[in-house]
Amino acid sequence: MFDAISPSDLTRMHGRAAITFRRAEGVDRLAHLFQQAPLRVLFPDPPAGEPPQAALVTTSGGLAGGDRLELSVEVGSESAGLVVASAAEKVYRSTGPDTTVDISLRVEAGGWLEVLPQETILFEGARLRRLTRLELAPDARALVGEMLVFGRTAKGERLATGLVRDAWEIRRTGRLIWADALHLDGDLAARLAAPAGFGGAVAGATLVLAAPDPGLHRDRVRALLDGSGGRAGATVVNGLLVARWLDGDAARLRRSFGKVWAALRHAAAGLPERLPRIWEI
Repeated sequence: MFDAISPSDLTRMHGRAAITFRRAEGVDRLAHLFQQAPLRVLFPDPPAGEPPQAALVTTSGGLAGGDRLELSVEVGSESAGLVVASAAEKVYRSTGPDTTVDISLRVEAGGWLEVLPQETILFEGARLRRLTRLELAPDARALVGEMLVFGRTAKGERLATGLVRDAWEIRRTGRLIWADALHLDGDLAARLAAPAGFGGAVAGATLVLAAPDPGLHRDRVRALLDGSGGRAGATVVNGLLVARWLDGDAARLRRSFGKVWAALRHAAAGLPERLPRIWEI
């Protein structure tokens, strides 16, 4: 007879990546890279006028309960860098343990960082804990975001049970200027359906712009959101522009998110009003 295998005996994956961009001889370059499977980093050749790009790949094809990903990104003084997810991230049903994702971002004086996600798709029974921390120098700028899809909507499935803990901490010169946490546990179907909650949305997203005078961009973002078709809004909090979406159509939310992202990178950093090619595939 074979002994039963408990969930704690199963192999857990711990993927890690650390990326640093710095300016040398007037050119922004990759200065440091560490990577550990299943998290890998590719470096597509950026089009003219774009900062260096790092594309994240989870080679396992998804995350299960007990798996852990750690991403660290740093942009040096007067430098720029773009980190983009190469595909949607899948978080599979858990037998008990949580899937954890820790993202640590740091931008030094005069730096610009973009961290452009694709969707995180939560399978029925998934248990996700994600924390994004952003540290900014006084005049550093950043554009970061996340997108969640509550179930395999393309197959008509909806998230009914599990855990979703998605938290943010943003500091400028060491002072906490924004903290936020979405926490859903247990019976998720009722919360996602509640009119005073998610109102039946199958996807949600958050985008944060840290830049001087973010209020200058608020009206443009609101105008773009007005035609999105879902529920969305934008506000300014402690020097940050925060935009949020809820939508019953995940593909429509993605299109709106991408449109706002392209507009903001152009308005706040003078970059071309376009998205990385890998994100458009």
